[in-house]
Amino acid sequence: MQTHRLGKSAIVVSKICMGTMTFGSQVDEAASHRILDKSLEAGINFFDAAENYPVPPSEEWAGRTEEIVGRWLKTKRRDEVIIATKVCGPSHGWIKGAQRAGMTALDRHNITRAVEASLQRLGTDYIDLYQTHWPDHDIAYDETMETLDDLIREGKVRTIGCSNETTWGLMKSVAASERLGVARYQTIQNNFSLNNRRFEDELAQACRKEGVSLIPYSPLAGGVLSGKYQGGATPEGARFSRYIAQGGRQAVMAKRFVNEKSLASTERFAAVAAEAGMSPVTLATAWSKQHDFVASTIVGVSKEEQLPDIFAAADVTLSKEVLTKIDAISKEIPYPMG
Repeated sequence: MQTHRLGKSAIVVSKICMGTMTFGSQVDEAASHRILDKSLEAGINFFDAAENYPVPPSEEWAGRTEEIVGRWLKTKRRDEVIIATKVCGPSHGWIKGAQRAGMTALDRHNITRAVEASLQRLGTDYIDLYQTHWPDHDIAYDETMETLDDLIREGKVRTIGCSNETTWGLMKSVAASERLGVARYQTIQNNFSLNNRRFEDELAQACRKEGVSLIPYSPLAGGVLSGKYQGGATPEGARFSRYIAQGGRQAVMAKRFVNEKSLASTERFAAVAAEAGMSPVTLATAWSKQHDFVASTIVGVSKEEQLPDIFAAADVTLSKEVLTKIDAISKEIPYPMG
């Protein structure tokens, strides 16, 4: 398993990270623990959670994922596992946090309460990577960054990162940290896949120049790149099958991922994968981690049988010929997810 440093921190992680947002909703605890065990055996030492998990967010089960991961963590040597989790952003926008009665924010009060609760659920005295799950661009970054710095000084957190952030927001946070003399974000966790290459437009260059690592989520574009939605299929139990049935915000999100352009590009990427002698899942995962600004690619599963194609990407380096074919498809069908 290839490894990479998180930003300029002291933490080195596997180039594949196992995400846990399905644990406690789509995946029960026993299966979750088997997935975690098999991941660790395959060389994955990096696991990502959030106080808002599992998904879709619900006050009924908020925090259940961290509890499941925490009980598994007790069976391992703490130092061999890198644990990441997140604090909810503000609840007045697109997403409402499932914690603290939906009154979430990135102020000192909320961050302090969130980290203490996460530490308790995870059953550990420190979190390796603590991230803001989504930003609040209507307030100054000073209070957020100073509070996160305090957590590092207290030994509760080793390093910090952000998620779902913009170029403007990332640079504002870095500027605030430098001005205040406090810890800065070492990572950014954003959506990035063959079907969504927008990160390359601006954020990639900001990451290169500032030494911030991308830890991309959804490298399979929400499972679309596996091919399971081709031909208008809505597989039973699949995320976007459920979201389409639920309607509202969830259906809008599903349409972004599953649409005419995304299915057309997926078909072409699958052909490239077949020519290269690998599954579309292996191709998409290998492509994601093969960028200079990427530290580790976050994958996720709802079934154990989905693991082998992901693990197969661990030591794969795509050839220049394959990358050229991929780029040609991206030029022919730009921005499939809008």
